Amino acid sequence: MAGPQSISLVLLIPLLLPLGPNRCTVAQRCPQACVCDNPRRHVACRHQNLTEVPTAIPELTQRLDLQGNVLQEIPPAAFRDLPHLTHLDLRHCQVGLVAEGAFRGLGRLLLLNLASNRLRALPQEALDGLGSLQRLELAGNLLEELRPGTFGALGAVTTLNLAHNALVYLPAMAFQGLVRARWLQLSHNALSVLAPEALAGLPALRRLSLHHNELQALPGAALSQARGLACLELGHNPFTYMGEEDELALPGLRELRLDHGALQALDARAFARCPRLHTLDLRGNQLDALLPLQGPGQLRRLRLQGNPLWCGCRARPLLEWLARARVRSDGACWGPRRLRGEALDALRPSDLRCPRPGAEEEEEAEELKAARPRAPDGAPDGAPGEEAGAAGPCPRTCVCVPESRHSSCEGRGLQAVPRGFPNDTQLLDLRRNRFPVVPQAAFPGLGRLVSLHLQHCGLTELEAGALAGLDSLVYLYLSDNRLSGLSAAALEGAPRLGYLYLERNRFVRVPGAALLALPSLFSLHLQDNALDHLAPGDLAGGRALRWLYLSGNRLARVSPGALGPTRELEKLHLDRNRLGEVPTEALEGLPALLELQLSGNPLRALPDGAFRPVGHSLQHLFLNSSGLEQISPGAFSGLGPQLRSLHLQKNQLQTLPALPGLSELELVDLSGNPFHCDCQLLPLHKWLAGLNLRVGATCATPPSARGQRVKAAAAVFEACPGRAARKAKQTPAPRPGARGTPMKARRQRAHKVGKERTSL
Repeated sequence: MAGPQSISLVLLIPLLLPLGPNRCTVAQRCPQACVCDNPRRHVACRHQNLTEVPTAIPELTQRLDLQGNVLQEIPPAAFRDLPHLTHLDLRHCQVGLVAEGAFRGLGRLLLLNLASNRLRALPQEALDGLGSLQRLELAGNLLEELRPGTFGALGAVTTLNLAHNALVYLPAMAFQGLVRARWLQLSHNALSVLAPEALAGLPALRRLSLHHNELQALPGAALSQARGLACLELGHNPFTYMGEEDELALPGLRELRLDHGALQALDARAFARCPRLHTLDLRGNQLDALLPLQGPGQLRRLRLQGNPLWCGCRARPLLEWLARARVRSDGACWGPRRLRGEALDALRPSDLRCPRPGAEEEEEAEELKAARPRAPDGAPDGAPGEEAGAAGPCPRTCVCVPESRHSSCEGRGLQAVPRGFPNDTQLLDLRRNRFPVVPQAAFPGLGRLVSLHLQHCGLTELEAGALAGLDSLVYLYLSDNRLSGLSAAALEGAPRLGYLYLERNRFVRVPGAALLALPSLFSLHLQDNALDHLAPGDLAGGRALRWLYLSGNRLARVSPGALGPTRELEKLHLDRNRLGEVPTEALEGLPALLELQLSGNPLRALPDGAFRPVGHSLQHLFLNSSGLEQISPGAFSGLGPQLRSLHLQKNQLQTLPALPGLSELELVDLSGNPFHCDCQLLPLHKWLAGLNLRVGATCATPPSARGQRVKAAAAVFEACPGRAARKAKQTPAPRPGARGTPMKARRQRAHKVGKERTSL
């Protein structure tokens, strides 16, 4: 029997034996420049001037912190000996190159932080092997472009941070592969253009941060690709206007931030396709008025602080709407003087005075003029000087803000275009002045100007060379003037001009010759002029045109071939004109047309094949308020499953054929029509019953059916032959040997069909 000493020796032997090879390695290996916390499997090698990833890092390490070194380059398979890594921090390492396959072997990595480095590009396979990655930090680099496919292997990423880079453009499918991404951060870049498909392939995206960029117009088509968005941050962008034509359609959007931009006007239907919008942030813009918003029925918070709100008579509809819709707001009145500083939510509509016509505008103009800096006595308007707070030259009657690169001389009563603006000005606001002519070379030294506002200036002419030197100009606002013509010579010098606003002028013909000087023209606005005919040649210079707005003119005819040069056209608005028929022949040669607006024309009838030329592309068709009384069974032939919305409300339709070919409709509006619910309407009833949509169609006649929904009024159509035949076919035949039942007498009333069973 062993003694006590033998037992003690046996118990001591395991403590003296060497540990297994892996345990020994973990316990002993640690690079000299690092600190290893082996129990937690953390290794930190921070700020050690390392030029390469150190060797001898324990293989079981899960968190590796290398920030603050001078690695400069991440070579292929740089971390192949660390397969257990879950967190890798490479911030502030002066990394300018990530080689293809740099992170291969890190299949367990959850967080990769490459922020605050010098990356200008990412090779397509630089991020391969990171199938478990959930968060990727790339903020604070020098990235100028994103190549489609860069993030293709990152199917588990939920957060991608690209803020504080140098991105100017997002190409189509830029984020392909990020199927689980919920937050995409793109703030503090120089983005001015988003391709329409830039955000495609992001089904899980809930938050998008685009604040502090250079977006001049709302990229509605691109944003609407991310249909699951709940929060959209667009503040600190130089937007000046937003309208329904921007096509923002985000059915799940709850919060929209548009703060600290340059918004001067907001259309009432700008957010009509965002029905769940709850919070709208418009702080720090230039809104002096706001119309009641149509569409976002769940809006509860409207932030308006920092806007020059004019609380005169025209603000009454806004106050009434805020109270009726129970929307909380936090803006304050800028004028008139007696209400200055009053909180908007403390006012009642009766507090706002309604003086004689025109008096309110005169009062606003006088107070605006008195509240802004004036030129010293004897100094000519537009003399260069130093504006308070400005960092460079600025006309003394104007305000130049270096931080936003915006300059404004709005409402100063100027009789000539001033000079002396900072050379880096990007937005110049000259609205509401009194110069009838823009002379040659009116904007010297403004080669970086992107947006020019000349609305409400009484303009009758732009002289030849007026826009000379404006190589960067994209947006030109000439609305609400007295222009009746434009020459190509007047617009030469602005080759990048993409958006031309000419609404509410005196044009009787499209200034086709002028368009020849604008090879990049994307959108042409000619609403509410006096156009009466669109003829061949009128759009000869519109080869790049995508959006054409001709609403509210006197157009009675669109000749065949008139739209021929605009083969890239996607939107055509011809509403509120005098067209007596659909210009079917004129629609030939428009293979890309997505939206056709014909509402408010005296159409009365739609013949067979009215839209056949655009049948393969059209997605949205507006025919509301067109006096339609008759629609032929083949009127929509050629329109296939790509059609998404059909607007036929507020017409005079008593009957309508079924539309079985339109199988993918997301919206059909038939409200406001006097439908006669008899057997002739049975095909429409059957078709509507198969749609999971609210269409608004109700019976007006006969009196017994008035007010019933066509879709649900089954009893109205019980006596119709087609209905009876279908019901008879559905009646099961008696089983042989089954016990007979007494025969039921046929009902005598015409609106019911009796059921007959035979006895065996």
